[in-house]
Amino acid sequence: MTRTSASPEISGDCLVGSGILGGISTSNRPDQIFLFNKYNLRCVLEHSPYYLSLCLAELPAAGYFLRGYAGEKDEQRFELDPLTKKQLNCRRVMAKHEELPIPIYDNLEPVYGGGSALEEAQLRFDNFKSKFVEIFGHHPQIFARSPGRVNLIGEHIDYEGYSVLPMAIRQDTIVAIRKNEAEKVLKIANVNGEKYSLCTYPADPNQEIDLKNHKWGHYFICGYKGFYDYAKLKGVNVGEPVGLDVLVDGTVPTGSGLSSSAAFVCSSTIAIMAAFGVNFPKKELAQVTCDCERHIGTQSGGMDQAISVMAKTGFAELIDFNPIRATDVQLPAGGTFVIAHSLAESQKAVTAATNYNNRVVECRLASIVLAIKLGMDPKEAMSKVNTLSDVEGLCVSFAGIHNSSDPVLAVKEYLKEEPYTAEEIEEVTGAKLTSFLNNNAAYLEVLKVAKQYKLHQRAAHVYSEAKRVHGFKDVVSSNLSDEDMLKRLGDLMNESHHSCSVLYECSCPELEELVNICRNNGALGARLTGAGWGGCAVALVKESTVPQFILNLKECFYQSRIDKGVINKNDLGLYVFASKPSSGAAIFKF
Repeated sequence: MTRTSASPEISGDCLVGSGILGGISTSNRPDQIFLFNKYNLRCVLEHSPYYLSLCLAELPAAGYFLRGYAGEKDEQRFELDPLTKKQLNCRRVMAKHEELPIPIYDNLEPVYGGGSALEEAQLRFDNFKSKFVEIFGHHPQIFARSPGRVNLIGEHIDYEGYSVLPMAIRQDTIVAIRKNEAEKVLKIANVNGEKYSLCTYPADPNQEIDLKNHKWGHYFICGYKGFYDYAKLKGVNVGEPVGLDVLVDGTVPTGSGLSSSAAFVCSSTIAIMAAFGVNFPKKELAQVTCDCERHIGTQSGGMDQAISVMAKTGFAELIDFNPIRATDVQLPAGGTFVIAHSLAESQKAVTAATNYNNRVVECRLASIVLAIKLGMDPKEAMSKVNTLSDVEGLCVSFAGIHNSSDPVLAVKEYLKEEPYTAEEIEEVTGAKLTSFLNNNAAYLEVLKVAKQYKLHQRAAHVYSEAKRVHGFKDVVSSNLSDEDMLKRLGDLMNESHHSCSVLYECSCPELEELVNICRNNGALGARLTGAGWGGCAVALVKESTVPQFILNLKECFYQSRIDKGVINKNDLGLYVFASKPSSGAAIFKF
């Protein structure tokens, strides 16, 4: 569409224009783009957004009026004459999902849907708001929410630079926040005050997190520090630190492998951001919140935060990294994912040195040894190689000699199956492990407790799992019938679990029992999901059989735990449930 009015009224979700806006020139570049909404103005140059201090009242000076921002639909794209500031033309374009800011809503329906789900959500938020007033004596300024996620395939490969394929679930964490300029204290309360007592911290973004004294409020401080760090990096002036009154409520089970920690960190970061009137693009927030969680000692790869921030209702997402990008994946009809908790909890931040971070270090060491064995200078390998994706090209070149493109061939050739000692790796590198892993305190903690390193198994898992992710995407994009598609997806999930269990060794007895029960009761495929060492399994089940499948799980797995008092019968719905792909992070103002 084209318009030539000198002062048009354009309604829509976002407006994008080029030229000089409101008399403010940000660049002489002709491709400078302005993207703004009701709550903020963002200036985007290629892939490097930054912010301008321009309030909504000044916008009509540019020759148009913006009614509001209602979600994640189309953008309005138009051009302005650089001298007269009059609009030259206007056309609707689809915005790149990951480049949009977090949507801001004045009601719950866009996120929680209608009917009974909306009524349940409204009651929850009403009680949440009342609890905030009860604790702090005033109403919250703003609300933020971020969902948990279930990873359908692609386990422990995001931190190696490879794509993953998760979907958001309906369970989420919500955060209510209000600036309190009278006090320079961060007060963080939880709706479940009996389990999570009030935490207080100084309003100081430079404070260190006491990792030896683990508190639930530390996750909020991760978001607090991350927001201030990024705002400073982007040149956004948010003023002097002030006190914050914060209330948290989460429905993502902790230690479940469904990213309760990421949901908490993401919702906290977004709430703080919104309280200060800022709204960064989703792809930037995904990276910021990934970096945030590292403040608590977990070397997260970014999948959990990316899907929590960028998820869309009705779609799983293929998440790529470097740069972060989300591609919608439409799942075949007739199938549903059932998520079941093994009731073995895994606290990632607490066991990091022996479990999660240990695997990160093993992958780093495997990549360096592979690089050296494949001809790279040891000093160059130690300084430049960080992930297995960094040496995939060398591995594929080696495989090409054998008429293959499978990097696992190089793993089989150059990494022995027996565990390596630190001394054996140092013989290959010619340097102490501490000399090239000393830039990361979490790595050093791993070195203190690790006795051996299974480089062959970890690398074989990463390369084969990365291949399965794209195999999953290829299947749903194929011309197979829905039935054949579901069967092939189930096979890939089963292969993934075997690799996680045998090669990556991140399963546990409870998960093995649960996965086998799922398969024996009709699941097309079942696998652990999340970091592992406890938490949940995800099973692909024919939609028509879901109610009976869940009843069978109750009888075969949960009933004995109910009888022993491990869980309450009335709480079973918290531990096993079916889920369709749900929406991502959002901000609420009401």
